[in-house]
Amino acid sequence: MSHFADMFLGFIDQWGYFAVAVLMGLENACIPIPSELILGFAGYLIYIDRMTLTMATVAGMIGGMVGSILTYYVGHLGGRPFVDKYGKYFFVKKSHVDIAQEWFDKYGVKAVFFSRMLPVVRTFISLPAGFAHVDIKKFIFYTFVGSLPWTILILVIGYSLGEGWKIMMEVGHEISIAFCIILVIVVAVLYYKYKKRKEKKKSME
Repeated sequence: MSHFADMFLGFIDQWGYFAVAVLMGLENACIPIPSELILGFAGYLIYIDRMTLTMATVAGMIGGMVGSILTYYVGHLGGRPFVDKYGKYFFVKKSHVDIAQEWFDKYGVKAVFFSRMLPVVRTFISLPAGFAHVDIKKFIFYTFVGSLPWTILILVIGYSLGEGWKIMMEVGHEISIAFCIILVIVVAVLYYKYKKRKEKKKSME
């Protein structure tokens, strides 16, 4: 994996935003390339003024969205039997698909949003969404709003760590789980406040 990691870093170092988009596309197409590696290094390049946060975010999001949509259509058109039969040729483990399927079965289309910030699941959630023939507009919406904060977070952490950006490779899973928990709490609080305002407004009518 170390050899491949060096190859990916060299690709980003030479091709910049284009490489970030391509690798994020592959990561979201179930190829096991850690987004912490891609975006963490991009964050470091922001730190040394070779990239900007805005353009790195755009590149990461474009690649991630394209990869997610292509994977969705693999699940949509091929179904689970196709993925189980041919996925091994593209580094897709049945156990990883099972985990993503469990999340989707439990939370439905909302899993597409929250899973974008969780290890393993974020890479494979597009497949069960495709299996279930989720409306493509909903899929794109939840994928975008789930991927954007994660992309910005990892870029910012990579930038903040500077020369020590590789630390993320060791604690990336913990970061994603903590971020997801915080996001769930924030969403729950905002929803609670929205409901309270709505009830108060209704009682005053």
